[in-house]
Amino acid sequence: MSSKDSASEQPDGEKVQGPKTTTSGGGSGWAPDFPDGGARAWTVAASASGLMFCSFGYINAFGVYQEYYQLHQLADRTPDEISWIGSLQVFFLFASTVIGGPLFDRYGSMVVWPSSFLLVFSVMMTSLCQEYYQFMLAQGVLEGMAAGMLMAPGLAAVGHYFLKKRGAAMGLAVGGSSIGGIIFPIVLTQLLNNSSIGFGWSIRACGFIILVVIIPSTIALRPRLPPRKKKLILWSAFKQPSFVGLIICNFLLTMGLFIPMFYLPNYAIQRGMSPTMSQNLVAILNAASFLGRIILGIVADRYLGRFTVLGMAGLATGIISFCWTRTTTPVAIIVYSAIYGFTSGAVVSMLSACFAQVTADPRNIGTYMGLGMFCVAFGGLIGTPISGVLVSRYGGYLQTSILSGTVIVIGALLVVVVKRLCGKGLVSKF
Repeated sequence: MSSKDSASEQPDGEKVQGPKTTTSGGGSGWAPDFPDGGARAWTVAASASGLMFCSFGYINAFGVYQEYYQLHQLADRTPDEISWIGSLQVFFLFASTVIGGPLFDRYGSMVVWPSSFLLVFSVMMTSLCQEYYQFMLAQGVLEGMAAGMLMAPGLAAVGHYFLKKRGAAMGLAVGGSSIGGIIFPIVLTQLLNNSSIGFGWSIRACGFIILVVIIPSTIALRPRLPPRKKKLILWSAFKQPSFVGLIICNFLLTMGLFIPMFYLPNYAIQRGMSPTMSQNLVAILNAASFLGRIILGIVADRYLGRFTVLGMAGLATGIISFCWTRTTTPVAIIVYSAIYGFTSGAVVSMLSACFAQVTADPRNIGTYMGLGMFCVAFGGLIGTPISGVLVSRYGGYLQTSILSGTVIVIGALLVVVVKRLCGKGLVSKF
């Protein structure tokens, strides 16, 4: 394919063009076109989905832990203190990509094996925890770091194989976190509430599920482009206006996005829902999230563009967040969880796709994702603890819903600014 043939127009308005140079053998060049399909490409997307299932998907189940800890191991702690465990998970999930992404660009898929072992180890250690600081270290810090080190290589590898279908492929990959967010809450709810095996073996059961999925996923993950031989961290990325603008947008979106995910079970119990059913809300939310990531990912590729879908999904999610406390019956809360999951799922998948899109060289996708998500991580760190303070102070969730909705809507509206930067040519050609 020539450089002329490789150019194409994306729905967002930016031109996408394949690399103009190619070298044979193990040189510094790369293949001039993207497969955008085929057995190997979709196998890599599926393996990335498996890694997301084990990492982000398990963290998506923290809403179950939030409610369970308040009634059992950490009953003497306030909601905001407990939410710090989940916030640290989210923070390190995103922040650790600043290590995992560049290492993947430099050394390839070999960096995934240590992270896989660390994740399984951290889950098993959580099963032994009894004190608050132990949960903070094992579940908050160690699990979050291992998950982030897995997430970045998985998503970066998908970016090596897809361009025109990148939104759908990223949706499939990130969709693994939704499947994990369905399975793990159901498993935990049943084992913690309806069995005699106790807390320790309930968590170990999740660890064994992760082990079964993570081994074949790690084996199947393979980069397509040759590694970058020079710098490990590309600080020049922060000179790119579209990249910095996207960081600001996603910081605000992430700050508000996880608040309902963490607190819906507690809110539902306050409204009279049974503890078992309230914990199942996390699974319902993630089931709808999977559909949102796949369906809106396809819409982004074929019709609207990834930035447009990110902005629209973010705006819808923010508006829905404002409506949180208007749901007062169990049926209404279940419906609310499904709708919120659908729109917020698209935000998560488009976040990754857009970071890949503003990368000037596809060999640097892991590094750009790592740097961007590291900055975004601070939004996930502060959002839910602030909400916990509001819940403790006011005894309700109105102020929490206002906080969530406000920061999400502002982040969604700022996507328009980033899209205009893209239209001025300040965005990736890939």
